[in-house]
Amino acid sequence: MAGVFSLLRRLYLTLYNWTVFVGWAQVLFLAVRTLKESGHEHVYNSVEKPLLLAQTAAVLEILHGLVGLVRSPITATLPQIGSRLYVTWGILYSFPEIRTHFLVSSLVISWSITEIIRYSFFGTKEALGFAPSWLMWLRYSTFFLLYPTGISSEVGLIYFALPYIKKSEKYCVRMPNTWNFSFDYFYAAILVLGVYVPGSPHMYSYMLGQRKKALSKSKRE
Repeated sequence: MAGVFSLLRRLYLTLYNWTVFVGWAQVLFLAVRTLKESGHEHVYNSVEKPLLLAQTAAVLEILHGLVGLVRSPITATLPQIGSRLYVTWGILYSFPEIRTHFLVSSLVISWSITEIIRYSFFGTKEALGFAPSWLMWLRYSTFFLLYPTGISSEVGLIYFALPYIKKSEKYCVRMPNTWNFSFDYFYAAILVLGVYVPGSPHMYSYMLGQRKKALSKSKRE
């Protein structure tokens, strides 16, 4: 029975990883083509559907960790996926005014290259039981450049969206109301920006540790 479960797990994770890989590959292709043909102002509109699908699919990774399908700690997975979902849905999808900013291009390209490498690595590992050394190196080394560009783009887009958030009052809850509760999305966005200050160095340090651990293990094998 354990053998059957292990096989089903590998089949599911292989399918999941390669399906999301295709989504991110589409995002990168459309982003680069649009940059070349039309300029950065049109990048978001060209990638919106595959971006929303591919990024939202990452929610399943939280469930994978919770039920034990993967060994990734929720403490590392949740903040990273949560921040990306916030930028994807809470900023780009919710405030069209920010979609033409040039940081959308750097965000989308940083995310898509990172995810193409990551999902192909795990997809290969689940399908074959191992991943080529060059793919492992890419998986644990490209973040040196792509993490700073991705995080900078996330922070920049949230910051530049603040005037539109404040003006629109979207997602705000004002008193009086039945629940006797108020919520201001503008100040919530500022709070999110504040979380990036300790959160970004922490995640970068975590990935450095993961790189050292993974590459050291690869050399021993």
